[in-house]
Amino acid sequence: MKQHITTYLLSVVTILTFSITKAHAQYVYDVMCEDTCSHIHGIDISHYQGDIFWEAVGENSKMTFVYIKATEGDTRIDQRYKENIDMAHRYGLKVGSYHFYRARAPQQQQLENFMVQCRPGDQDLIPMIDVENNAGMGPEELCDSLLKFLHLVERAYKQKPIVYTYTNFYNRYLVGELNDYKLWIAQYSEREPVLADERDYVLWQYTGKGHINGVNGYVDKDRFMGLHSMREIRFRHR
Repeated sequence: MKQHITTYLLSVVTILTFSITKAHAQYVYDVMCEDTCSHIHGIDISHYQGDIFWEAVGENSKMTFVYIKATEGDTRIDQRYKENIDMAHRYGLKVGSYHFYRARAPQQQQLENFMVQCRPGDQDLIPMIDVENNAGMGPEELCDSLLKFLHLVERAYKQKPIVYTYTNFYNRYLVGELNDYKLWIAQYSEREPVLADERDYVLWQYTGKGHINGVNGYVDKDRFMGLHSMREIRFRHR
């Protein structure tokens, strides 16, 4: 019995040590990347971040831009969107807005929902469409649904949106279908994402557990890849 208990305790200690080491490595990487690299960094947020002290966020010279959730599907509105976008502008951040796409919701209604919140005059950066749920669809059906929506967004805002998704989701459902759109890829590791079709991507969300002054709890952190820059996603006002 004692031997079994000892073995069990050693297993628990090993697992805890691994988890702590992994979390510490991710934290060190996040900090080192922001402090030592020349990439342009930013955050993306929604109502999940709660009250944000925007003055503190704006004082962080390493965070240049923020994407703010505006809507989801055909009816949902992020309750903090208006407050967040106004305050982000007030404290000097470049701001973009995003829509969480629901593949089975009517595309036109999703567009109308997004347009009520995401007004062109408030935007510094092109719209972002967040795609991470297939709603039970296979790759062909999902891509057909998504591309119809992307075309509607492009027609409404007179510029192509950027598409955000995870590495595995892209490789399983979207590979080879979004060649006309800029990509923003999420992968929480020290390794840069590699897509199955070797597509280039503009932005990498490298952690979902970042910390920044002004935000309680976790926040997503993002950076531009390679020689990509803010100019590529600037909202063109006509």
